[in-house]
Amino acid sequence: MARILIVDDSPSQLMSIRRIVEKLGHDALTAEDGAAGVEAAKRELPDLILMDVVMPNLNGFQATRSITREATTKHIPVILVTTKDQDTDRVWGMRQGARAYITKPFSESELADIINQYLGTAPSAA
Repeated sequence: MARILIVDDSPSQLMSIRRIVEKLGHDALTAEDGAAGVEAAKRELPDLILMDVVMPNLNGFQATRSITREATTKHIPVILVTTKDQDTDRVWGMRQGARAYITKPFSESELADIINQYLGTAPSAA
């Protein structure tokens, strides 16, 4: 069982992603903006981070850059989960250190597959 940090400012998205993460048998940690996400990543050292991009305070690109360049958190895979679907957004997100980029809306199986891929676990029947 992995510990997955979900960073999203939308309560409905947070709950939706949390439900999928817990259905896969993982523990879900949450943060409601990029700054809180960076602090939670440093404090909790999760196994994986699912990061929204459009958020107040610190956006997901900035938070991802901070996490992936910090010595204590740079090993944690960050997956951007966002409505920003332009190629330039995807390229910029990957340049900030994200390992993958998934756009909303996504299917439950799509999110489950990417989580399993980065945790190195077998695909689930989600």
